[in-house]
Amino acid sequence: MRSVWKGHIRFSLVTIPIQIFNAVETKGNVSFRQIHNKDNGPVGYKKYCKSCEETVSRDDIVKGFEYEPDQYAIFSEEELNSVKLKSTKAIDIEAFVDIDEVHPSRYENVYYIGPEGDIAKGTYSLFCQTLKESGKAGIGRIILRDREDVVLITPHKNALIMYKLRFPYEIRSIEKVPDTDESTETDAAQMKLALQLVESLSTTFDQVDFEDRYRDALLDLVDKKVQGKEIVNMDEGDDDKPVVNIMDALKKSIEEAKKKSA
Repeated sequence: MRSVWKGHIRFSLVTIPIQIFNAVETKGNVSFRQIHNKDNGPVGYKKYCKSCEETVSRDDIVKGFEYEPDQYAIFSEEELNSVKLKSTKAIDIEAFVDIDEVHPSRYENVYYIGPEGDIAKGTYSLFCQTLKESGKAGIGRIILRDREDVVLITPHKNALIMYKLRFPYEIRSIEKVPDTDESTETDAAQMKLALQLVESLSTTFDQVDFEDRYRDALLDLVDKKVQGKEIVNMDEGDDDKPVVNIMDALKKSIEEAKKKSA
């Protein structure tokens, strides 16, 4: 893997040379280009002004912040560059927190952290084991692509994982979800069957099927197109059948789960 960032982790007087790698693999993604159906030429896009309908070049474009409807504060690139932060090539650990305190909604991008050079291996391993023993995760800040982000550093096996965190203002309040302001009284018999169904379907995370069936279907479709074969629509099955009675549905679901586990 090629690193995307090199620098240091710093906490108090301890400095660890590190390198950061993207943890997400994108090579297997299926993507399509937009093609003109008359001559199979690739489709491009021209930027134009919606007011005068003239095509504009990059030099003709400035950035504006809409502070009121149709009212903009205009900024030049020089003005915007003046507030960009220069990378210090260091992740300064500001605090250590219990990992359970961080809600999953705060997680954004994920990266791997490795030691940079043989001299860093000792302190890197020490930091990793310290996080494991303490059950804590480190909170720090890093500047990537001119933007400062808050990151969470956690141990995994003999390495470190870094999660870029969303800021609080980026997360909508769950209280705004309609019809969730009050809890609905639960029927005891339904709850008993629901718990029994959950138990019958319980397994370990590594046993869960994570096959990307949509991607596989797309690749199969592409292969048939390339080979000049006929494309056949997939049977949609009975997934849209309505559930009439929740008790009957729970009982039937438990029976089906028992058959699968038998």
